[in-house]
Amino acid sequence: MIFGRSERGKPPVEPVTLKILVAGGFGVGKTTLVGAVSEIKPLRTEEYLTEAGRPVDDTTGVEGKHTTTVAMDFGRITLREDLVLYLFGTPGQERFWFMWDELSEGALGAVVLADTRRLEDCFAAVDYFERRSIPFLIAVNCFEGSARYPEEDVRGALDLDDDVPVILCDARDRRSVRDVLVGVVQHAMDYGAERRETVTT
Repeated sequence: MIFGRSERGKPPVEPVTLKILVAGGFGVGKTTLVGAVSEIKPLRTEEYLTEAGRPVDDTTGVEGKHTTTVAMDFGRITLREDLVLYLFGTPGQERFWFMWDELSEGALGAVVLADTRRLEDCFAAVDYFERRSIPFLIAVNCFEGSARYPEEDVRGALDLDDDVPVILCDARDRRSVRDVLVGVVQHAMDYGAERRETVTT
């Protein structure tokens, strides 16, 4: 089947659409992740870093970064003919955090992208989703030249609950990103089922 059309003799499939957030620190690869997997031309709101922003944009560890997201990234991926994900990449700098509440409205779950060289940069996103009971997973973006750590070491460093998945990924690779998105959908479904079970018992 071609998306939006059905095979002859079969009724058209109306896909379920789900909203997934992509969050994390400044320069961690959120824009790259959305662009790697989106089947449409991603909407990007990037602007060049300027001298005026130097006091508030910490580029330590990402000195080669010259642009920054000032609103959001947006992309779409069809996982199955009946399941479409809309991806919303959040801005990483603290001065844009006021947008997170609006972007998170109606989200099924979230991917928190992490860089082991600057793991503390994703603390704010982890705290945000924990406080709002939005299911999330940690996707460790394996940058070239950065040290690789076991998933359990990352879990311990971020003080995560045992049920929060930690996945190693390459934000540039479509297949790797797709695995991350399948993981967050599955985790969000399991999380929702557990909460419903808790309410009924």
